[in-house]
Amino acid sequence: MADGPDLEELAALYRDLHAHPELGFAEHRTAGIVAERLRALGYQVTTGVGGTGVVGVLSRGSGPVALLRADMDGLPVREQTGLPYASTVRATSSDGADVPVMHACGHDMHVTCLLGAAAELAADEAWQGTLLLVFQPAEEGRGGAQAMLDDGLYERFPVPGIVLGQHVMPLPAGVLGLHAGAAMAGADGLRVVLHGKGGHGSRPETTVDPVLMAAALVLRLQGIVSREVAARETVVLTVGSLHAGTASNIIADQAELLVSLRHFDDDVRATARAAIDRVVRAEALASGAPKDPEIEATETFPVLVNDPAACARLTEVFNAGVGLTLDPGPVTGSEDVGLLATAAGVPCAYWFLGGADPALFAGVTSVEAARGIVDSLPSNHSPLFAPVVEPTIRTGVAALATAARTWLG
Repeated sequence: MADGPDLEELAALYRDLHAHPELGFAEHRTAGIVAERLRALGYQVTTGVGGTGVVGVLSRGSGPVALLRADMDGLPVREQTGLPYASTVRATSSDGADVPVMHACGHDMHVTCLLGAAAELAADEAWQGTLLLVFQPAEEGRGGAQAMLDDGLYERFPVPGIVLGQHVMPLPAGVLGLHAGAAMAGADGLRVVLHGKGGHGSRPETTVDPVLMAAALVLRLQGIVSREVAARETVVLTVGSLHAGTASNIIADQAELLVSLRHFDDDVRATARAAIDRVVRAEALASGAPKDPEIEATETFPVLVNDPAACARLTEVFNAGVGLTLDPGPVTGSEDVGLLATAAGVPCAYWFLGGADPALFAGVTSVEAARGIVDSLPSNHSPLFAPVVEPTIRTGVAALATAARTWLG
């Protein structure tokens, strides 16, 4: 067995990555750090895959191929954690805006843990086969997994027999969550543009107000979830952004909404998606819009399906040597890691890594009480999201290394 990872050095790496987040397809600094460290460990390294992706390969003769994946991108969020290593970074977004950037979804933790596992596995000569380490750009709605596939991921590198990975969540640090079957929701991102007729704020009767149209639409869209989808089904519909106008005394000529739809069933998705189109067009018609609205799909993630046999195998080895493994049930967040498994036609096993302070759960004796604590904590994408460094890193490294050894033998 190899020596354990240098946890203090990994903690310093994590804090550095957290303080220097980068947006999707702009992860140049992060990718450089990843490539340098993998080369030093003896991996064959290729950069620029799918834009800014990094692939590391380490072969030990014939045998299985295991893919371990970590995403690298941050989010356009202004950090409010107050941590001494909090991000103060600003960057230019894909639409040209100057935005704050934060690792509000824990991708810095994912990169740190996979580099720690890479070091541990490189030092361990007991396994045989091939490790394929994928450091993916642009998971946050910008198609990073598909970009790597389109850039010949499986033509240029060995095709894996399984895809493995993890995502930090506000579960207690030291605890892992693994659900067989449909584990994370499919997602659609939509951009809706409502067209009005602009004019002076003092004479609304001469205009078609897109702000009023948008306000009515936001409320009406929620009726799709409550009145058009059966209560036994799961759909989450969120309007995450609404932009219109430039001044209080000017009625704008258009409004833009960014909409997120989450689902676990393709038929339910089709019902909700058709209803969104119908409601958007009906609100525009009812408001007397001068032209039809625009409805553009900006992203699509399929449902992430975990292989039941792989999950059963991992639950056993995780409980034996990594940490308590629970079944959190399906999660309505979305991930594109499943595309890497689907494209190869192989199983996927993707688990949740607890990142919340274990002291918060001291004395908790029921699942309901623990769930209440989890729900009260800052969630992923919150400006307050901040995993504790330890034992999150230790557990994350152990989980990835253990999972790889389980398939490599």
